[in-house]
Amino acid sequence: MSAPLSPAPSSPAPAGRRLTWPWFLVVVVVYLAILQGLGALIGVDRGDGNSQFPTTESVVRNGMIPIGLSVLFGAAVVTWLGWWREVLHYRVPVRRWVRFVPVSMLVVAVLAVNYPNLADQPLSLVLALVAMTALVGIGEELMFRGIGVQVFKRAGYSEGKVALWSSIVFGLVHVSNAFGEGGAAVFQAVIVSTSGYFFYLCLRVGGVLLLPMLVHGLWDFSLVSNTVGPDPKTSPGMILPILLQIALIVLVVVKRRTIEPAAPAGTTAAPAAKHAAGS
Repeated sequence: MSAPLSPAPSSPAPAGRRLTWPWFLVVVVVYLAILQGLGALIGVDRGDGNSQFPTTESVVRNGMIPIGLSVLFGAAVVTWLGWWREVLHYRVPVRRWVRFVPVSMLVVAVLAVNYPNLADQPLSLVLALVAMTALVGIGEELMFRGIGVQVFKRAGYSEGKVALWSSIVFGLVHVSNAFGEGGAAVFQAVIVSTSGYFFYLCLRVGGVLLLPMLVHGLWDFSLVSNTVGPDPKTSPGMILPILLQIALIVLVVVKRRTIEPAAPAGTTAAPAAKHAAGS
């Protein structure tokens, strides 16, 4: 008589507290309140010029302080959840071609920096800009590729949907810029959503949150380098991030079904591993 079949071993429950996606949205709202509310409270008037950060003081008060506090808030949330290990290390492999995403973004970011404009600014302003954009990379990646990815992953979503929903939330957050930038912020939110997807791929390539933090911070530094100082002049190099963004969108759309590693011969890929849009 054959022995009864044993039940299949279940996957161990994820470590730490549980955070559902509606509560994650609440966390995001608080995160936004820190950024926008504190920025409005302590920020300085940027004047009527076309500069986003005309002085060192504007970088510190309009950017560094509220962004720095948002980083502390994100770190406090991860600590409360007990998710540091999972947030910092995301070991979900991808195919080799996906490495092109972080490599190309890093190269273009370095090339697109407006070096002449930065050379005309005080050293204190440049250093403040470096610190501010580094904090942007740390804070936004901790919130969206760290907490956000874990929220949707733990909810049982496929990798494709984890990438999709964490990127959409990331983009929607930037609609809040409409308070200062008008309707252009809606278009910015769409573009930012695609950038969020690319940062997610950076996380997959590196396996650690540090890589998307680095790419994100340098990417933002190259963009903001065109809008600092009392009389900034946009560099022709700004066309490079735009062209790369378009190229990466086309590349990912074409190759979206080959992001996940091929299943070993004789096996069938698990449904959760499928990365095609809407999978």
